[in-house]
Amino acid sequence: MTYNGWSNHETWNVKLWLDNEEGSYRYCKDLVRRAKNTLNLSLQLKDMIEENAPELGASMYADLLNSSISEVNWYEIAESYLADKEDEDAEA
Repeated sequence: MTYNGWSNHETWNVKLWLDNEEGSYRYCKDLVRRAKNTLNLSLQLKDMIEENAPELGASMYADLLNSSISEVNWYEIAESYLADKEDEDAEA
C-alpha cells in the first residue's frame, strides 16, 4: 500500500514536515550537499529525527511514536533529496 506516492503514510508525513519547516529543510539540504551516498544520507536523516524526538518516558504515546518512526522508509526520503539535488544541478 502506498500513500501520496510514498511507500507509506509515515514516510510521506516525515518528508512533508522536513520540507515544510524552514530550519529542518535547510539542515536537510546541508546533509544532502555533504552526503557520500544514499545509505549514508538515509542514516543521517534517521539519526536526526530520533535524536530530536521528545522524551515521553514509558507510555502508550512513546510506543506509538516509536512504532511510527520505525515504519519510515529513510532510504526513500534520501533518494528523493538526492534526485532533487541532481535536478537542481542539471538546471544550474
